[in-house]
Amino acid sequence: MAEPGMPRRKLSRVGESLYRVLGLEKGSSPEEIKRAYRKLALRYHPDKNPDDPAAAERFKEINSAHATLSDADRRRLYDQYGSLGLYVAEQFGDDAVRFYLLTSQWWFQVGVGQRGALGCLGLGSQGGPGVSQWP
Repeated sequence: MAEPGMPRRKLSRVGESLYRVLGLEKGSSPEEIKRAYRKLALRYHPDKNPDDPAAAERFKEINSAHATLSDADRRRLYDQYGSLGLYVAEQFGDDAVRFYLLTSQWWFQVGVGQRGALGCLGLGSQGGPGVSQWP
């Protein structure tokens, strides 16, 4: 949950912002991620910047980005589904991510909605008027 007075971040389906935190391009190697993390962590470490609360916040962002991008499974989820995919995986498990994102697409909801409405009217795809598709 966001702290009061802090802007709330949106969950994205494009995994790029963690790479930007570390100053990298998407698809960087694990060695590049590690090198960028160490460089930035030294620069923004709270012990080196005791009077700068912005540096402490930046340090937290850097640590969070590194934690995600250095774990192969989390990085794969992030690269494929963005921060929304990570959030869904944390809440419901890795297997639920693809299903959740599939069923949240507008074309899926419209298609299921039409089949459901037509089925209730007896106009489903398995028969004409008056032929119910339900046993």
